[in-house]
Amino acid sequence: VKGEPGTGKTLLAHNIALGLNKKLIVWNVKSTTKARDGLYVYDTVQRLNDARFGDRDISDISQYIKMGKLGEAFAASEQVVLLIDEVDKADPEFEAFLLEILSDFQISIPELGTKQAIHRPFVVLTSNNFRDMSDALKRRCIHLYIDYPERSLELRIVELKIPAIGEHLAEQLVESIRQIRGLDLKKKPCISETLDWAQSLIALQVEDLSPEVVADTLNVILKYRSDVETVKDNLSAIRGHA
Repeated sequence: VKGEPGTGKTLLAHNIALGLNKKLIVWNVKSTTKARDGLYVYDTVQRLNDARFGDRDISDISQYIKMGKLGEAFAASEQVVLLIDEVDKADPEFEAFLLEILSDFQISIPELGTKQAIHRPFVVLTSNNFRDMSDALKRRCIHLYIDYPERSLELRIVELKIPAIGEHLAEQLVESIRQIRGLDLKKKPCISETLDWAQSLIALQVEDLSPEVVADTLNVILKYRSDVETVKDNLSAIRGHA
């Protein structure tokens, strides 16, 4: 699942799990994430301590192994939904490992041997297009791109989530946010920021989205100073407040 940050990729996995009535296991990937992180952690320190003090049977290695998110999904007694979130943040080595895992649905733990998934998990991979994924991994996926919602849908979301907002202000706000997204920004405002903006305008008792109000409240929806300056330079092109 690809799309701009904040378009609902992660939420989709949550709703798949809800719709299928299955447990959701989330593996949040970072640039520092290593392949083994998802498999297991072997607590060698605890085993050495137990061996040193002799107050525990250390022959059962499994008691010192804690499954990672991937291992947990494979060992589950029933099928789960496994979300591997922002997989594009990891390096190509991680991707190669993931490709092997998703081909055979089995993991190798030197201390315990090869473990086949009891039930193949429903796997959702999300990507913010930080880097392109390999063709080999793409071939094993069904692709879905989530774009920002259409104007009518975004308006419905605002009116549903922020019922106190008036119809006129809601229409101005949604049109403005869509115009702002059309500018060359480092980070375009997503749905959650649209809702934050709506709540802020209500708190400020704003009834009409004038150019001055837009300029004064841009810090609610934009995360970079350069983006704020870009929007201020293009206020005349933002027609939502007209």
